[in-house]
Amino acid sequence: MFGPIDVAALARGEYRQVYEGRATTAHIAFIDEIFKCSTAALNETLGYLNERIYHPENGGEPIRCPLIGAITASNELPGGEDSAAIYDRLLVRIEVGYLEDPSNFAALVRSAVSRPVAPTRTTVELAALQHAVTEAVPAVAVPDAIVDAVCTLRAALRRKELVASDRRWRQAVGLLQASAYLDGRPAVAETDLSMLTHVLWDSPAERPTVEREVLNLVNPDAKEALDLADAMDELEAQLDAMAGQSREALSEWVIKKAHNQLAMAGKRLEKLRQEAATAGRSTAAIDRVTGRQRAVRARVLTEALGVDASMVQAQL
Repeated sequence: MFGPIDVAALARGEYRQVYEGRATTAHIAFIDEIFKCSTAALNETLGYLNERIYHPENGGEPIRCPLIGAITASNELPGGEDSAAIYDRLLVRIEVGYLEDPSNFAALVRSAVSRPVAPTRTTVELAALQHAVTEAVPAVAVPDAIVDAVCTLRAALRRKELVASDRRWRQAVGLLQASAYLDGRPAVAETDLSMLTHVLWDSPAERPTVEREVLNLVNPDAKEALDLADAMDELEAQLDAMAGQSREALSEWVIKKAHNQLAMAGKRLEKLRQEAATAGRSTAAIDRVTGRQRAVRARVLTEALGVDASMVQAQL
């Protein structure tokens, strides 16, 4: 990752590494399966992420790396102390699961035989990115009200026995500033605090608690949306429990309960989104729950009523 051995130089009796095109010269790095590194490689990566330096294998002077930011990926969470330090350096944590909506899965299958439309690429000049990171974002103001809100959130999470390191809290301030900057604002606002949902958990099981505490503080619309998400989870659990029952029994359940509950949730989520958008609050959590409602509705249509997934995709 940091530089393979220069074979030609080795043939001449010189031990050197080739750094060009490797992490040591990258401004933006992507590190896949980061937790599968050996202990030695983890220590090298820790120095790379934390101090932006790399120690050559031949014992030469440390190399200062121009790294601005790193994106990592893993199919597993760290399980030991060796990788805990690396994990704490990964500020934003996003869990990506399998597709739940049958209509989305149908689209995935269809994409294997049809050429997808190429996405529009966005290009950012390196100089502009460096200016944003080193000058523009640090200049975003952090009002006392935001500091007080962060302190309140920390206390609330501690009562739930969720403790993030002081390092993460300090680095999270920069994330709040970046959120405000990307939204074109000169100061951090309460709506930016929703970003902390992706920062303050260690295991995925902790994420819902963190999200609720954050939204309790800053976004009453999204809090109600999460309550609706709980109702969707309960509805899906009922669908799972009815697996193998007759079509008549499933249809009766849809008519008496599922249809009305899904429809009411959809209408309420739409209204919540309008209210949040009008007030200038983030709609991210509401949009996520809306996607969840659609996924459950698609499952009900396909599994309980026998509607084709491709037809459901067209309807949605």
